[in-house]
Amino acid sequence: MVYPKLVRKENCKTDIQVVLYDEGTTEDGEPIIALDTKLKCNYQDKAKRVLTAEKVIIQLTAKAYFVGDIAPDLAVISGGQVTVFGETRSIYQGTKARNPDGTVNFTELEIM
Repeated sequence: MVYPKLVRKENCKTDIQVVLYDEGTTEDGEPIIALDTKLKCNYQDKAKRVLTAEKVIIQLTAKAYFVGDIAPDLAVISGGQVTVFGETRSIYQGTKARNPDGTVNFTELEIM
């Protein structure tokens, strides 16, 4: 059965540099780079104000959506960095949205 693409290629127009880390670290304590590539994505960002006892903090969060599986060699996406619009941000969650047959429909990266 052919499943519909929930993230379409024609909607992915934002250039993004993606660096994904593998589980574990090197002998020097550095993360192991599993993927370092430039891709096109559907990028959505937002900002919100958080009030703490000391001051107001602006939190920037974003989501990047990709067609299919951007890292087929990784079972899960546990961390990394992206560079978009000249800013480098951290990935705090990655999701591989799967079809009922187990294939990956789209990949979502949550960024802060």
